[in-house]
Amino acid sequence: MALQENPQHQEGETTKAIEEQTAKVPSKFFLCAALGAMAISLALKCSGHKHTALFVGQWAAPFLLLGTYNKIVKTLGHDQQDR
Repeated sequence: MALQENPQHQEGETTKAIEEQTAKVPSKFFLCAALGAMAISLALKCSGHKHTALFVGQWAAPFLLLGTYNKIVKTLGHDQQDR
């Protein structure tokens, strides 16, 4: 599957810098963070802190999304033109 290039839409220098840094973080970190948020949420729920448990439990989805972004950056990286 060939990636299509669009010369009108290229990544900026800030995005490149962010991708370089996020690619250094292991993907396992985000999965562990999501599972940890769910475990802490369960513990808070069991201890009677309903609202705090809901707040912490909602962190799981953003951690998983960040992990997905991390994996995409590691796999595809910057625009093909920059390689």
